[in-house]
Amino acid sequence: MTGTSTVLLASISDMPLDLQTLIELVTDDTCGAVAPFLGLVRNHDNNTSVSHLTYEAHPDAAAHLTEVASRVAKQHQGVRIAVTHRVGTLGIGDVAVVAAVASAHRAEAFATVVQLVEDLKADVPIWKHQVFSDGSEEWVGSPG
Repeated sequence: MTGTSTVLLASISDMPLDLQTLIELVTDDTCGAVAPFLGLVRNHDNNTSVSHLTYEAHPDAAAHLTEVASRVAKQHQGVRIAVTHRVGTLGIGDVAVVAAVASAHRAEAFATVVQLVEDLKADVPIWKHQVFSDGSEEWVGSPG
């Protein structure tokens, strides 16, 4: 699979996310590899027990996510990308981010999904409000 890369989905959702849906979206007969990513809410941060968290997105977050996915697609030949980030209150084990990248070969799929997730975390204005089991809380990635 050489040629043009494409972004099939880049979205923000307040509904539960399903990795299989993204895998099916990016897969076609030209693909020999699909590299998935599933980001889950963990029960700790910096040795402190997490109760739950809430993701909030800037009103332009979906546009930023589309820009990130498009930029990453341009840097990798012949990849098919789908990515969604969830917003709202999530419990431990809930899915916060799903991404799938398909390509002809595994190396390109792996490299692309890694860059996609790293760039999403760095460049898309989504903020995490963590609530800890002891009642304390913190914002992560907030603009102020």
